[in-house]
Amino acid sequence: METIDCPFEKVYPSQLARDVNYFMTHAYNEAIEAYKKDEVPVGAVIEHKGSIIASAHNQSRSTNDPTAHAEILAISQASHALGDWRLNECSLYVTKEPCPMCSGALLIARIGKVYYGLRDEKMGGVGGAVNLGALPNSNHHFESIGGVMEEFNHAILKEFFKGKRELNTAKKTSGSSRTFEFSE
Repeated sequence: METIDCPFEKVYPSQLARDVNYFMTHAYNEAIEAYKKDEVPVGAVIEHKGSIIASAHNQSRSTNDPTAHAEILAISQASHALGDWRLNECSLYVTKEPCPMCSGALLIARIGKVYYGLRDEKMGGVGGAVNLGALPNSNHHFESIGGVMEEFNHAILKEFFKGKRELNTAKKTSGSSRTFEFSE
C-alpha cells in the first residue's frame, strides 16, 4: 500500500467537551489517515450515548471496492458494536456530505442524526443534490446538519485533489517530451 505525505496534522480534542466539534475532529483525523493512504480524504465516526463506537475512512481505492466509503464502513462497525442493525440512537459525523449510496445506507440503518462538514452540490445525498433523509413516503427520516468544521474539511479535500491534478499534469508533460527513435 502506497503512503503519501499529508500536509495536515491530526488534532486531539479535549475529552471534556464531547460536542459536535469533538466528534467531527475525530472524523477529520480519519480523513487524514485516508489522505496518507492515497484515498479520497473522507472520514467518519459514529457516536452512541457520548462515545465513539465506529470510525473509518474511505478505502475504495485500496480495496478496489466502490462501496468502501467511510460511512458504509462505519455503519458496519457500529452495527457490530451494538449487536443491532438499527442505529436510531446514534449520530454520524462525516467530513463531506454523504453520497446517495451512503445516504441510502444511513436511511436503512435508521441513523438518528447526521453531521457533515462540506456540502456536495453535485452528489450530496442529504441536501446537496437530493435529501434521502427526508423522503416523504419513507418509514424513517433523519436530520442532517452541515457546515461543521467546514474550513478544515474543505482544505484537506482541496489539497488532495490539487496534488492529484499536479501529478496528472506532470505525467502528461513528461510523456509528451519523449522522443522515439526508429532504426531501419
